[in-house]
Amino acid sequence: MFYLLNILIQMKIILNNSILHKTLRPFNDIGFVPTMGGIHEGHISLIEKSIKSNKKTLVSIFVNPKQFNAIKDFKSYPSNIKNDLTILKKIKKLDFIYIPKFKDIFEDKKKSQIKIKRKDKILCAKYRKGHFEGVLDVMNKLSTLIKPKKIFMGKKDFQQLYLVRNFIEKKFNTKVIGCKTIRNKNKLALSSRNLLFNKQELNEVEKISKTILNLKNKTKSTNNINRFLQKSKKDIEKFFDVKIEYLENRNIKNLTISNKYLKSKIFVSYYYKGIRLIDNF
Repeated sequence: MFYLLNILIQMKIILNNSILHKTLRPFNDIGFVPTMGGIHEGHISLIEKSIKSNKKTLVSIFVNPKQFNAIKDFKSYPSNIKNDLTILKKIKKLDFIYIPKFKDIFEDKKKSQIKIKRKDKILCAKYRKGHFEGVLDVMNKLSTLIKPKKIFMGKKDFQQLYLVRNFIEKKFNTKVIGCKTIRNKNKLALSSRNLLFNKQELNEVEKISKTILNLKNKTKSTNNINRFLQKSKKDIEKFFDVKIEYLENRNIKNLTISNKYLKSKIFVSYYYKGIRLIDNF
């Protein structure tokens, strides 16, 4: 009981911008972990890295409607604030949790002028029109409000990390830190969307993840990696009854198509049971 009381005292939950400004004003070394909730071990690893690197750490929970392409997807996104807070309250030395409303983030009501470059309209940007503009818009708003010294983001959403880093580090005095993807024992990347699957479905998704990881190992001795992946794409779709949007090998520095094993990753996006999943290996 005493332990829990200490946790509650040390961690402050911020529900509006007025309190946010007053609370953060004295601090200039804030580590920031942006989330849309559905807190899992992947988020916790980001928070722990921030705590080690910064004097203060703030976690935000905000499901950003501007980065969803369909209302149905937005409404079905797994959200359980009570459960998230239960998990976060157990993290020692976590200082602040910011849970804003839509009006707190988009209070100026001005239409965003943020556009991504044509060369970046690849992978998820090719299939989710306006998605990354929505991501960059909210990260711009949050960075303006919080003024973090460092932002911690996972490499599972590699294209998101790439675009956010390029945008934020040019505009703010902020460093964007990419952190390794956390996977379960069956090599599936942890994701809030995993909560949408039942046990049997999750088992199938784990098999898909392992299959693509095996492809990665096979590309070591492949002359034309992307030709090999295109053939593999059809086999995976047929065997697992999934719809793959893209299965491509790309350079990790600039995300251009690459047929080299070194300094590249396999990027994949697919639908299983109507739920869209992404990963990279």
